[in-house]
Amino acid sequence: MKSESMLCLVAAVAMMAGCAEPGSDTQARSIMTLPDVQSASPWFVDGQQAVQAGDDLFGDAARGRARNVILFVGDGMGISTVTAARILAGQRAGNPGEEHRLSFEYFPVTGLMKTYNTNQQTPDSAGTMTAMATGVKTRAGVIAVDEHVRRGDCDSSKGKGLLSVLELAESHGKATGMVTTARVTHATPAATYAKSPERDWESDDALPETAREAGCRDIAAQLVSFDKGDGIEVVMGGGRRHFLPREEGGRRNDGRHLIREWQQAYPQGHYVDSATQLEGVPAQGPLLGLFASSHMAYEAQRQDSELDQPSLSAMTALSLERLSDNKNGYFLMVEAGRIDHGHHAGSAFNALNETVEFSEAVRVAMENTDPRDTLIIVTADHSHVFTIAGYPTRGNPILGKVVGNNEHGEPESEPVHAADDRPYTTLGYMNGPGFAQRGAVGNPDERKQMPVNAGRQDLSGVNTRSPGYHQESLVPMTSETHAGEDVGVWARGPGALLLSGTHEQNVIFHVMARAAGLLPD
Repeated sequence: MKSESMLCLVAAVAMMAGCAEPGSDTQARSIMTLPDVQSASPWFVDGQQAVQAGDDLFGDAARGRARNVILFVGDGMGISTVTAARILAGQRAGNPGEEHRLSFEYFPVTGLMKTYNTNQQTPDSAGTMTAMATGVKTRAGVIAVDEHVRRGDCDSSKGKGLLSVLELAESHGKATGMVTTARVTHATPAATYAKSPERDWESDDALPETAREAGCRDIAAQLVSFDKGDGIEVVMGGGRRHFLPREEGGRRNDGRHLIREWQQAYPQGHYVDSATQLEGVPAQGPLLGLFASSHMAYEAQRQDSELDQPSLSAMTALSLERLSDNKNGYFLMVEAGRIDHGHHAGSAFNALNETVEFSEAVRVAMENTDPRDTLIIVTADHSHVFTIAGYPTRGNPILGKVVGNNEHGEPESEPVHAADDRPYTTLGYMNGPGFAQRGAVGNPDERKQMPVNAGRQDLSGVNTRSPGYHQESLVPMTSETHAGEDVGVWARGPGALLLSGTHEQNVIFHVMARAAGLLPD
């Protein structure tokens, strides 16, 4: 699933190196060379220097080789989201909540990442994931191309493609995997395998004729054509519609059935579209799982319905089982894509529920890997304008209305009222669609079909802890926005210490590449 230019590069180096068998230990491999646009980028050079500075500071404590690397990305998982999810998980366990810790909060190394894009103070997922995957910061809306590319302009992207950590891992004979609860063609997962000046070109139906004539390909087509001789061993998520022609329920106008093309390219591979099929899939061979037409269901919706979709933690566990067979190790990217979508809908319940399941997926990885040879990094691409406010008493339900303390430090019997004589919730949003009460478990994305309802509401008779409650917002917008503050990073394993402190987001690539030996020392 590499671009033609990259395939030519790999083939040329392979002829000189002697084309080793996939998964072998020999050093005669088709190791990729970074394009000049990447290695000469000031962002790339600065990232290398940051890692070197960390090495000089920490010495042997920061060194060591990682056989395996796992990058967990909580899409939209800002610090306030981590805090609120921690409390929610603790309260579900029967405790006050504040003292609880999510799985990755037990990691020995914690740092902060600056998330801005080169053209935006508040970023998007395409630019931020490109930074993490390639070591080069770039503009919002573009995938694995440098900052000089104009969004939506195919010609401007020629010769500006950047190699990802997944592609480098492939060239070193490592097994690779990509798991997401969003569409596999969405911005975050796409940055690991595709190059595009427009994140929305997920299928050819969105690809302008001018871009097609200029040689650009849609993201789904790039995934299927990635390195057919070896390729990504595990791909799981949603987005089936971008692989199917319109006559078969998809969105493709070119008539291509990309799932069948993948099966022809990988005759030893297995395609599944349900959790039931996934449970019975053979242990060997490449795996493609597309479990929904668009994004996969929210975890709460999945649990409350008969949807035959796997959880993020189940997909993570199966990926590790399959990838760990490779004697050269593996690289795996796991994204909790629907944290972001819950926030965009102003649904704290769903955003936090997704974060708790994300924590469970990290726990699965912790229990099935050895920190002596596996680097695990947990972070976010960006945050959201999601707040924890008021002065609620300790143990107050995180999704509830603010209840304060009396003069003795004990909880009051009734919620606190604001200056407008109305109760208010602990959680809220700076902007977004605003208040809605949709009752039981459902799809919060349906909030888009309702009118924007920003501003204060009388919540006296409203159950704000119900799954269908959407928090109030201040600024009326059809969709809540990302935020621009730093996000957390948690790490354990070889090289983890290099992430301690505050860094540019693209440093994550350099730490992974160094620890796994994917670039020359």
